[in-house]
Amino acid sequence: MANVTHLDQSVFNFLKDLEKNNNRDWFAENKPKYVLAHTHFKALAEEINEGMHKQDNIEKMKLFRIYRDVRFSKNKAPYKNSFSGGFSRATKALRGGYYFHLQPGGNSMVGGGFWGPEASDLKLIRDDIASDSSRLREIINSTSFKTHFGELGGQQLKTAPKGFPKDHPDIDLLRYKSFVVSKHFTDKEVLSPGFAGEVLKYFAATRPFFDYMSEVLTTDSNGVSTID
Repeated sequence: MANVTHLDQSVFNFLKDLEKNNNRDWFAENKPKYVLAHTHFKALAEEINEGMHKQDNIEKMKLFRIYRDVRFSKNKAPYKNSFSGGFSRATKALRGGYYFHLQPGGNSMVGGGFWGPEASDLKLIRDDIASDSSRLREIINSTSFKTHFGELGGQQLKTAPKGFPKDHPDIDLLRYKSFVVSKHFTDKEVLSPGFAGEVLKYFAATRPFFDYMSEVLTTDSNGVSTID
């Protein structure tokens, strides 16, 4: 199923039906429909994976299971009404992760970045911003970044992080707890020919952001690698 480049309508039809019948009996009865839908999804994912290996140093692709972990959730629906996956970059020197999520109703999206970074990484990022925010601002204010993602996303503190003054000139960036980018797609866009290429285009647009973050997180203030 090479060169699929878009999803078959049956994939979204299955996910819509699953959303209305999210129980184990219905899923068991419709397992063949799930297998077919997942096969179409995997074919699209593999085409994206092939493209990702051409445009970045990718360690692996991971496709997430449709089964939900309901042990600690108030929502006891056993299945996700979406298909999703992600890519991790290879070597310690390349930071940042890519994510793609396909769900009917205009809920499909691609994204990437740093979700809830470790405290040590978050401090490195904030220290770099506080020292000189010009590089990050140049990236997020670039025409490419604004065209593809609009603005930088991610959770933010309501006030200044500990150790930074509330009146710091870069407080708008220092308040971020996560640093992510995302782009949503309509169902028509996802189901159109060439969608795999669109995903790859948006992933490629994250590279300046990832390269900046990778340098911040793997080198010291003199640009010397801190990786063992």
